[in-house]
Amino acid sequence: MPLHPYRAYGLGIESNSLIPGFYPAEPATRCDVAIEIGPEPPGWFLETQHLVSTIRYSQPAVAETADPAYTLTVWGAGQFFELAYSDGARFLIDAGAKRVWGQCPPLTMEEIGVYLRGPIMGFVLRRRCVAALHACAVSIFRTSVVVCGPSESGKSTTAAALALREVPVLCDDITALGETGGKFCVEPGYPRICLWPDAVEFLLGNRDVLPRLTPTWDKCFLPLDGIKAKFEARSQPLGVVYLFAPRASEERAPRIEELSGRQALLELVQNTYMNWLLDRKQRALEFDVLTRLLREVPVRRVVPHADPHRIGALCELIRNDAEQLAAAPARTKVAIS
Repeated sequence: MPLHPYRAYGLGIESNSLIPGFYPAEPATRCDVAIEIGPEPPGWFLETQHLVSTIRYSQPAVAETADPAYTLTVWGAGQFFELAYSDGARFLIDAGAKRVWGQCPPLTMEEIGVYLRGPIMGFVLRRRCVAALHACAVSIFRTSVVVCGPSESGKSTTAAALALREVPVLCDDITALGETGGKFCVEPGYPRICLWPDAVEFLLGNRDVLPRLTPTWDKCFLPLDGIKAKFEARSQPLGVVYLFAPRASEERAPRIEELSGRQALLELVQNTYMNWLLDRKQRALEFDVLTRLLREVPVRRVVPHADPHRIGALCELIRNDAEQLAAAPARTKVAIS
């Protein structure tokens, strides 16, 4: 059976199935993660049979976003992990996050792709000790600009609005950080931005103008295919991180605010992806990474306006500030104390 090569979040991926939404890679790309989708467990799955399994984490369904309930099960001392969802999706990941097996009999490949591009790759990144923010990232002035915040804070809508203003997009929802020689970069994710129909209607005037992620889910996606919006497929040096505050109705919004190092660090820690997964050692490593990041990269708070029609002003605010920071000869380092 031919394998399909992809690249996402700085990792080379090979899959036995076509995965909608992933960015295709050249066949010579190294394989960091092997994905197998099928009805029968692979041979390495049998290694779990003699290990004791423990439920480590469970999350109930979220009606507002139609997210199903899920359970994380650990075998042995972390030799294998299983993410099982209430809609029938089930994924097994080995300790090094080098192999992923999925069994999803009731689901289409479009639905499986939602899991693989999002929580499964997020889990893989965390197991590989890759720092990842719950954030979107765009490319402005040849640097990556990260928009960070909790669910429903407007990250994806802002990234889509910037994309429709000809700003290339690196990633949606998960921002994987690379670090070389103390310098940080953002690794490209996949060429889509996921949006709810209300956001699509606001941005494009018609809630039905974009394709749905799956035939059974209302959420849509803006293709980053170069037609309406562009995908930046190369890693970009990290230029600035914007932490989204709650929307405000005051006239001064949208605005950018400075943060103390301690405030910025606390908010970054709260907005790392799948932070519930980390053990004490991994949390300490992540804390060190974020502390180094704050010494090298500006981190600022953005206060959006409550009126969605001010999103144009928000985009201009972010773009102008990011361009000024990228053009500056030196950046101010933040003291954490």
